[in-house]
Parts: sequence; structure tokens; C-alpha cells
Amino acid sequence: MPAQVTQNPKMGIFWMLLTMMLFVSLDASAKYLTQSMHVLEIVWGRYFFHLLILGILLAPRLKSLMRTSHIRLQLLRSLLLLMTTACFFSGLRYIPMADASAIMLASPIVVTALSMPVLKEKVGPRRWVSIAIGCVGALIIIRPGTGMMHPAALFPIAAAILYGIFQISTRFLSHTESVLTNLLYSALIGTVLTTLAVPFFWKMPTQEEWMFMILMGFFGGLGHFALIKSLTIAPAATVAPFTYTNLIWATLLGFFIFGDLPDQWTIIGASIIVASGLYIYHRELVKGQTDPKAKFKDPSA
Repeated sequence: MPAQVTQNPKMGIFWMLLTMMLFVSLDASAKYLTQSMHVLEIVWGRYFFHLLILGILLAPRLKSLMRTSHIRLQLLRSLLLLMTTACFFSGLRYIPMADASAIMLASPIVVTALSMPVLKEKVGPRRWVSIAIGCVGALIIIRPGTGMMHPAALFPIAAAILYGIFQISTRFLSHTESVLTNLLYSALIGTVLTTLAVPFFWKMPTQEEWMFMILMGFFGGLGHFALIKSLTIAPAATVAPFTYTNLIWATLLGFFIFGDLPDQWTIIGASIIVASGLYIYHRELVKGQTDPKAKFKDPSA
């Protein structure tokens, strides 16, 4: 029987704040590399060094963690995350980090919209209104037809949709698979597929580029550790709203490293998306309290 984990909401919040800082640091490293490297090579580095770090940390448990009763769904889920990463990094090459991160905030809205047809969950009218409002926020950021946003904004839009589907598949697996098993498969499949494709785009990285790719693996591995730690010691509904601090980190790093600042429309749109997402989290919490079979679960892994 597993040992009871002591709950510590304050430390859970700390670990979630650290998670967001690490994930945005990964994105900043990727954006820096897009100036001189092909996106596929950057994605390969992100997965290869992430897997290497996981392999070192989880070496004694690798055999047991690789056991899965849903290999097809694991492959599909891993492919979705790989496509999400490739789309997001492609967008980072052309648009500010804060803009790309703000668009990605729409992924919980995608999850909620898909939860009814895919997971057969009931989505009430108030959450549908919240989804619609969140979409308006995304449109304010993108401003289609105005010529203000770079066409590459379509990449983070695709990434947000793919990541939403990825989260849905993670919800399926969360009932039978451990978080570490899901994490290991994501890194493994991403590494295998990019290793097969990267020779066609390979350019020998400089010493500095190798360093940044290693940093991506470090930020990814440590970030997922912090995420798991946060969700282990605190309720998901307590720490989930703090995932929106990634926009703060993206704005700060985007300014200090690349000299980018979000304009007023990005700030307005992001604020609307955050408000919509927080309301969705609130409704998930209410649903979990009224329906014992519908407890809130953070879908990230």
C-alpha cells in the first residue's frame, strides 16, 4: 500500500511557479536557437537531452516504467506532444515569446470544448460561454485580417489545439498509467522520431548551440519533476491557476533576452483568456465537489 503523501499547498504553489519558470526558460532557449538552427534539429535536441536526463534519474526503474497496457494510445499521445513542440518552436522563430505563450493559454479551453464529444463529460452553458469568451481573447491577440500579427501565429494556434488533444489523451491514460510512464514514453517517442528525421536537416551545432540544447533537456526534465512534485503535495485545483504565470515569465525573458514586449492588444487578449481559464478551473472544482466521480485532474504530464 503506497505511503500517504503529506499535503502542503504552499509548497505545491512554489513548485508550480518553478515549473512555469523552467518551461518558459526552455522556450527561451529554443527561440534563441531558431536564429541559427533548423526547427527539427532544435526539437531533436530538446527530446534527446530530456530523455538522457530521465534515463539517468530513472535508471533503476526504467524496466517497470516502460510497461504499459495502452501502447497505441501512448504512441498517439507522444506524437501529439511532438507535433505540439514542433509547431510552437516554429512560431517562436517569428513572433515574441509573450504572444506565443498567450495563444497557448487557450489549450485548457480546447480541452473543455473537446471533453463533451470525446470524454462524454457534461459541459454546462456557463462553461460554454467561458469557452466562447476565451476564443474572443485569442482572436484579440491574433487580430485576423488586420495584418498586425505575423502569419506564423498560426503555429502556436495549431500547437494549442494539438496540446488540448494531447491533454485529452493524457486524461484517458491517467486512470491506468503512472505520470512517470507517460513522461518517459513522451521523451522516448519524440527522440526516436526526430532522430530518424534530423539527418536530413543536420548542421553540426556550435559549442554554444550544444550548450543550449543541453539546457533545454535540463529545463524540460527538471520542469516535469517540479510539475509532478507540485501535483503530488497539493490539490490540482489549488496549483492549476498558477500555470498562467508562464505569461509573466515569457514577457520578462522575452524583453531581457530578445527586447520584445507584448502590445496592449496581446495584454487585453491574454487577460480575457486567463479569466476564462480560471473560471473553467473553478467550474471543474465545483463539479469535483458535487460529483465524487468527476474530481478535477490536471492533464499535464
